[in-house]
Amino acid sequence: MSGMQDQLEIRFRLTDGSDIGPKSFPAATSVVTLKESILTQWPKEKENGPRTVKDVKLISAGKILENSRTLGESRSPLCDIPGGVTTMHVIVQPPPTERGLCLLHKAVAIVYIWPGNLNAMEGGIR
Repeated sequence: MSGMQDQLEIRFRLTDGSDIGPKSFPAATSVVTLKESILTQWPKEKENGPRTVKDVKLISAGKILENSRTLGESRSPLCDIPGGVTTMHVIVQPPPTERGLCLLHKAVAIVYIWPGNLNAMEGGIR
């Protein structure tokens, strides 16, 4: 690869359908650097924006991109059109406190029955 092939035009599509970019990145750019770019360019008027790189998931060609990989390693030959713009979808994970509450709600719905309690519950649950 050389010249323009080392540069990729990327558009980041947010969940509401709006975009960040397109912007040109070298193929050697790490996925973490792409996420940092999203953090700095995130529209200020949008609520629930990512706070850290860990809050952001990038999806390209149906695959979640790994932080440890580069843009060149992550691109799909099916979506690689010379001179074209690649669209990556941005998913923002809820902050840890909201995720914890979600897990707590799921845990509340689970009922544990211990063998010693079966006799006591026979008459109460039908």
